[in-house]
Amino acid sequence: MAVPFADLQLQYQTIKNEIDAAIAGVIGDNAFIRGAYVDDFEREFAKAVSVRHCVSCANGTDALYLAMAALKLKPGDEVITTAHSWISTSAMITHAGATVRFCDTDGVTFTIDPAAIEEAITPRTVGIIPVHLYGQPADMDAIMAIASKHSLWVIEDCAQAHLARYKGQMVGTFGVAATYSFYPGKNLGGMGDGGAVVTNDEALAEWVTMLARHGGLVKHQHHIEGINSRLDGMQAAILSAKLPHLAGWTKARQSAAAFYDAALKQVNDVQVPQVLPGRDHVYHLYTIKHARRDALAKCLNAKGIQTSINYPTALPFLPAYRRFEHTVEQFPHACADQTSILSLPMFAEISRAQQEEVVRAIREF
Repeated sequence: MAVPFADLQLQYQTIKNEIDAAIAGVIGDNAFIRGAYVDDFEREFAKAVSVRHCVSCANGTDALYLAMAALKLKPGDEVITTAHSWISTSAMITHAGATVRFCDTDGVTFTIDPAAIEEAITPRTVGIIPVHLYGQPADMDAIMAIASKHSLWVIEDCAQAHLARYKGQMVGTFGVAATYSFYPGKNLGGMGDGGAVVTNDEALAEWVTMLARHGGLVKHQHHIEGINSRLDGMQAAILSAKLPHLAGWTKARQSAAAFYDAALKQVNDVQVPQVLPGRDHVYHLYTIKHARRDALAKCLNAKGIQTSINYPTALPFLPAYRRFEHTVEQFPHACADQTSILSLPMFAEISRAQQEEVVRAIREF
């Protein structure tokens, strides 16, 4: 049995009538840029993630840039983030005008190590960007305590953590702002790209809005020099159609993860994701560790089971950051993980038969 890494076509078929109606509505109303569909989704998503304001934009990368630009970073400022993430997190620190400072992960959850944050702070540090990687929240109590102690802002990167909670509180509600991605493969994904900045700070939301809309809240009234980063009406309508299903899809992912956990804990050399108490993992990715990762991936792929490595090179060791001359000793956990992590098929609609096929192949290996 072939098992896809994700199955966006199957998700579409399960709610085809709702998606088709949403698309037809946008076409019928010629509401392709901004308009009621975007406004509606922003209100709906803000409510879903327990914040007052949602400012949509073109993608999750832009969301990170917009949030930091609204905080008015300046040359010489330093922003701390994790050594293990997609490059958008760190690259947008640079594009917003600051210098990135990397921290190692905690060796357990793939998320940033608060102790490493404390060690990385300098007089030029202005903020921290924790990433709720793979869908598990970072240690927000410790991170917020450090931020408060040193008067730093926190932006949460929630690109993989829609509806995740830390000790009962929704991620994205701890810091001054949070960013989301609606890339098609995300837990809540469009049929194109999209992103959002969410915040409880009205003034910050206004700045983000102006920055994303050519520097103005009203057309032709440009108060600052902004950029053009818009969630189009089609994507907004599709996301609104999908949003009511997100809680159910999340439970389905968690159920699938529980099946994998039970089955794979019995397999030698396989380390399943470790979820710490008080953290509700939403399993955007189900990522195991195995000492012979490359051989295991080759074996699974040969059997038609798709896998992925998220991410094969820790950020400090990418050519883009060669200028910092980072060493392996600075990031032991992130360095070790990059050679052992493997993401298995995970999507809300995955069947038990498909999962059993994945488990059987791993056991045979």
